[in-house]
Amino acid sequence: MHKFATLCVLLMTGGAAFAQDSDLDIAMLLPGRIDDSGFMEAGYNGLLRIQKEFGAEISYIDGIKPERDLLAGALRELAERKPDMVIAHGGQNSEAAQIVAAEYPDVRFVVVQGHVTGPNLSSYEVLQEESAWLAGAAAGLLTETDVVGHISGIRVPPGLKGRGAFYHGLMHTNPEARFLTIFAGDQDDNALSQRVATTQIGEGADIIFTMLNAGRSGATEAMRGTKTRQIGNVIDWTAVEPGIFVASALADVGIPSVEAVRDLADGQWQAGTVKAIGLENPAAVSLALSSDVPADVRAEIDSLRDQIVADRITVATDYDGPELAP
Repeated sequence: MHKFATLCVLLMTGGAAFAQDSDLDIAMLLPGRIDDSGFMEAGYNGLLRIQKEFGAEISYIDGIKPERDLLAGALRELAERKPDMVIAHGGQNSEAAQIVAAEYPDVRFVVVQGHVTGPNLSSYEVLQEESAWLAGAAAGLLTETDVVGHISGIRVPPGLKGRGAFYHGLMHTNPEARFLTIFAGDQDDNALSQRVATTQIGEGADIIFTMLNAGRSGATEAMRGTKTRQIGNVIDWTAVEPGIFVASALADVGIPSVEAVRDLADGQWQAGTVKAIGLENPAAVSLALSSDVPADVRAEIDSLRDQIVADRITVATDYDGPELAP
């Protein structure tokens, strides 16, 4: 069952001046667990920032399976109250958001990490593929076996782009590396991720990039007692378990929803647009490296980052190579 929650906040002195007059009402759909230590929790934290920074009344639904009809039903439930904005957190909401936005033309809709638009629909995204590309480049420099893995759950556009970018970063620094990749079918299943990680370790992978949510700990357990290191995503996992994580492709996916509401409050929000935030904003997108990463690798990653920001490197996101079976 999903959870529907409404949180109200009393306006306090010292808040944004426009919040005192706006009484914004913001609703969010989070198709996952808000305590997953990953993508969904970052989105929920963004909603709490909206509450704090704009004095907004917020509501949310979480725990929805990423199936179009279920997502559309949850979006309708949120839109029925006619809030100022409905935010669908995650690219898996894209199709459902297009359907429901057309049914509620007087409600503003935003998809986080989506690329869909409409007369009352826009998308806001952090370019997590840019930090994923740097993660792949770091993996290529750090691997000792020349076998590098990737594990994700469901095949949504941001995950596919992240996988493709990681692969191209890996090939940029280590074109001879063998790449193992799988979309196992679930972001939150720890038994599944542990089994998949164990398989990749058995294939020789000494670095594995995990784009998972609550299921990340299964992959982590598979690596304990081995020489295999993990590259995380979304938050700085090197600060959580530095012995396991050699890097983390940071992408604060809570920022897009905050920026959407900021644009709304400032009268700058526009339907029919996609707003992207990349490595030029280190608070939003960056690569964290473990303290044991050598200085020469750090310097190379810094140089590659600067080249991406200066448009001297194009971050490709395609991948049509082999995949491991789920």
